[in-house]
Amino acid sequence: MKKMLFVYNPHSGQAMVTRYLAEIIDIFTKAGYDVLCHPTQRKNDGYEIVKSRAAEFDVVVCSGGDGMMNETLGGIMDGGHHVPVGYIPAGTMNDFASSLGIPRIMTDAAKLIVRGKPRFVDVGAFNKRYFTYVAAFGAFTKVSYSTDQQMKNLLGPVAYMIDAVKEAARNVDLSQSYRVTIKSNGRTVTDDFMFGMVANSLSVGGIKDLAGDNVSMDDNLFEGIFIKNPANGTELNRTLNALIRKDFDAPCFYYFRAEDFEVTSQGDVPWTIDGEYGGKSKHISICAMHNALQMILGNDPPGLRGKMQ
Repeated sequence: MKKMLFVYNPHSGQAMVTRYLAEIIDIFTKAGYDVLCHPTQRKNDGYEIVKSRAAEFDVVVCSGGDGMMNETLGGIMDGGHHVPVGYIPAGTMNDFASSLGIPRIMTDAAKLIVRGKPRFVDVGAFNKRYFTYVAAFGAFTKVSYSTDQQMKNLLGPVAYMIDAVKEAARNVDLSQSYRVTIKSNGRTVTDDFMFGMVANSLSVGGIKDLAGDNVSMDDNLFEGIFIKNPANGTELNRTLNALIRKDFDAPCFYYFRAEDFEVTSQGDVPWTIDGEYGGKSKHISICAMHNALQMILGNDPPGLRGKMQ
């Protein structure tokens, strides 16, 4: 009998996984899996059990938001494991899951895991950590990890929009910016930025194609978008309009498609990693790790171009 480690956050997304837990386990059991369930008890609990025990199992499945998926990735990478991973999304945005065609309905995601096949995806190395789909700094990034969990559960993506508007109002003087130097693809740029991100996803913050068109999550290339700090309200409006149009050739943007990025700053810059607080640093090295993670997916996932293994 095949062995499965099922790690889940019981509080994600209105505690939905606990409502469907019996059905999910039944789907796995009928497919021939001996399932060990582990509800996480604290932050990084999922990371720790995956790192220490993944080698004992034929497959690791996690359920929760993007943060839970990030913990699972970290456990797989730091443990040196090569076990395929299944994902049952239960968070608010679930950008990573939607980019890979993983259903939002939990029982459908469980059925995909037992019927699907492992596919390789790229992941990001962020200094000594990892991310599945985005690392970002600047305006609005703290919204993802500072929004109250109860508000997320009640309002879903609207909660992020409310807090983003509040933050924009607080920063209307445009004084919050970061003096940053970016090295990538043989280019070096230094400027004052209000926002920057390196992504490998079809959507970020629930916004599709934010990183541009023709994004592939298995091409060993990440998309970097860095937005210059506007000097006044007029420039801010131009920047927002360009962002809506995804006009990355506009003067307010620096846009890269590259394997690696070096981001240095004069002072500590706070970052988010997959929507969770990633700490502060003056120097960040980001690189794409090609085909570093096996995800169990259906046929023709939207974010992948490579052939099924």
